[in-house]
Amino acid sequence: MSLFENDEYQWRETFFVLFRDENQPTTQQVEKALRQLDSRFVLRDVRSDEQGRFESLTLESPDDYSAMDISLVRGDEVIEQTAEIRPELLKSAVGNEEKALIKSLSEYHCRYDIYHFEQLVFIGRADEDEEMDDFMDPGAVLTVMQKIAQLCRGVAVDPQANTLIN
Repeated sequence: MSLFENDEYQWRETFFVLFRDENQPTTQQVEKALRQLDSRFVLRDVRSDEQGRFESLTLESPDDYSAMDISLVRGDEVIEQTAEIRPELLKSAVGNEEKALIKSLSEYHCRYDIYHFEQLVFIGRADEDEEMDDFMDPGAVLTVMQKIAQLCRGVAVDPQANTLIN
């Protein structure tokens, strides 16, 4: 079940990890790496393809009041969207090395979408319109995104800010 269907979570942002098809990690590699990042992460709905390569999972980080749905996208959709975001990424690129990396993204035909969610935490019960306090720590999504990018020798992108995340 996607976190989009869970009333306890609210979507906050989406990040991408772009990579070459031949660098898709195995599910075992991803699970091991994520558990080493934080033993309190809860991994569920983990899916692999027929070769044991990682396709998707849901990760909950209770201490950070956050969670993530991570899913694989490949092919034309990735190629088209990468072509759309490359010019914007180039505008904010710093240095020739980053520009070269952005230009090479046309060779990346796979992407992990990392949907970041905030766990809704209500303080008090004065009324139903009461605002939720913001307890979420964005640290978990950043470390998870960097680890996934490392595993697939990919590039982490914040498409909302048109920036690479190192």
